[in-house]
Amino acid sequence: MALKMMLWNHGYEIVGEGADRAIGLAFKLKPDLVLMDIEMPKISGLKASEVIDRQLDIPVLLITAYSQKEFVEKSKQDNIRGYLVKPVSEASLIPAVIMALQQAKSAQALKQSLQLTQEQIQKRIEQAKGQGNRKYK
Repeated sequence: MALKMMLWNHGYEIVGEGADRAIGLAFKLKPDLVLMDIEMPKISGLKASEVIDRQLDIPVLLITAYSQKEFVEKSKQDNIRGYLVKPVSEASLIPAVIMALQQAKSAQALKQSLQLTQEQIQKRIEQAKGQGNRKYK
């Protein structure tokens, strides 16, 4: 509840809550960012974030009580944009949210640029194939 109020006080809209329904809510609501704990009732937050990344490409900010290196290492996934250890203060939460959203935006721009570049390369390959066929006829 405290996290919700901190976010709301800074103008963020909370579109859903539910640890045991994180994946379903992500599919239904398609939020800009998912805040998730590593330990959840039915599925681990790490597994849920893998599914969310693979299917939806939504960034995740982990908020957890675990500071051990093994948990941090397991959290190195493409869509995990931050890792906060509880108790979380407003002074650490808001900058982490801002940075997570910015990193996600930058990653999306890079993906789009890469896709465009790949399409241009493929088009040039097809053009070159066409020119090569004309030379040898």
